[in-house]
Formats: sequence, C-alpha cells, structure tokens
Amino acid sequence: MERFLLDGFKPQQLSTFALTLYKYTATVDGKTVLVDFWDTAGQERFQSMHASYYHKAHACILVFDVQRKVTYKNLGNWYRELREYRPQIPCIVVANKIDADMKVTQRSFNFPKKLSLPFYFVSAADGTNVVKLFNDAIKLAVAYKQHSGDFMDEVLKELENFDLEKEEEEEEASGLEEEKSPEGAPAPPT
Repeated sequence: MERFLLDGFKPQQLSTFALTLYKYTATVDGKTVLVDFWDTAGQERFQSMHASYYHKAHACILVFDVQRKVTYKNLGNWYRELREYRPQIPCIVVANKIDADMKVTQRSFNFPKKLSLPFYFVSAADGTNVVKLFNDAIKLAVAYKQHSGDFMDEVLKELENFDLEKEEEEEEASGLEEEKSPEGAPAPPT
C-alpha cells in the first residue's frame, strides 16, 4: 500500500494492525475518482473481520506472503468471508515479496486459478507490479460500481437517496420556518 500511495517502502514497517485507512484520488477514463483503501490485517490473530469492513467495498485485493505458507492457506477463509458479505465484487489475488525469490514467479498457484481470479506477482520492496495492481483494482472497482446488480448495492443506493431526500425536505422545512414571524413578536401595525 505504501509503495503505491507514497512511492515508498520501509522494510522495518510493522504489519497492519487491524485496519488502516487511506484516501486516494485516481483518474479513470478521464474522470476523477475518490478511492478509500482499507488495509486490513491478515495476521492469524484476526481470523475474521467485522462485517462493517465490507460496507460499500467495490473491490478486494487478497495478498499472501510467498515466504509464509500460512498466509496462502488463509486465502480460502478470507475469500469465503468476503463472499459472505460482498458476493459479487471483483477480487484480485496477489503473491507478495517475490523479490526474496524470483523463482516463485515460475510456480502455479491453484487458489486464484480454480476461482478464475486475476493474479499478480508483486514486490512491495522493489515496486514490481505494484502500480499496475492498484490501477487495475481501481478500474475493476469503478466498473463494478457503475454496473453492479448486487442486491446490497441497490439497497445502499436507495438508502443514500432516501437520506438525501430527507435532508432536502428538512432544509426546505427549516427555510419555511424562518419566513414565518417568530412567536411572541408584535403584530405588524394595521
């Protein structure tokens, strides 16, 4: 995430603890898009995430560390949980830390293949494929949001529209109250 957003990498960087939020402005098809990245912890002590973390997600990037087999084994659990809350959003699988052993790029990984998920080899340390990964994820998310048939997205859109209508009605009502003469004010002379 740091490599993409800050064009930097700190090898001593500690793992994400629970959740870190980032804001980013991208351009997709000539339009400005505001992106919220939610970097969630994948450590074993965080076996599952709170359902609210999935709220309004339009894409997911599942990352495993090629040097830690347990992270690859956890992909199935993370993916099942993702699909429980967001059944249709695009999902990309990423093999990270390829700089440690480039031979890993010659391996085939079954998990993304059997689910027909896009798959990237990346290195946060040297930047390999990081920009491409995030730009592709943003494009997938924008396309999904524009053409989503996901029931939850439709419900969320309706709720947002309802909230906007309610705000407009409240603004109109408060404007009418201001036009009335205040209570207790003397009546205008006749």
